Amino acid sequence: MADEEIFTIREVSGYQKLAEKTSYRLASEGKLPGFKVGGSWRFRKSEIDAWIKEQEKKAKTEKK
Repeated sequence: MADEEIFTIREVSGYQKLAEKTSYRLASEGKLPGFKVGGSWRFRKSEIDAWIKEQEKKAKTEKK
């Protein structure tokens, strides 16, 4: 997809209402889907949206 939105660490943090440190840690641990370009993290919006949905599913099953 050529028109897919790509976020920086700052943008993905704002989108998820997380501290930049938290987003960086999650990405570094492989928990937040992202990739590095020249040492800087980048995130596909579609992958972040899918990750959020997955976290919601996990939260619901943990409550049961």
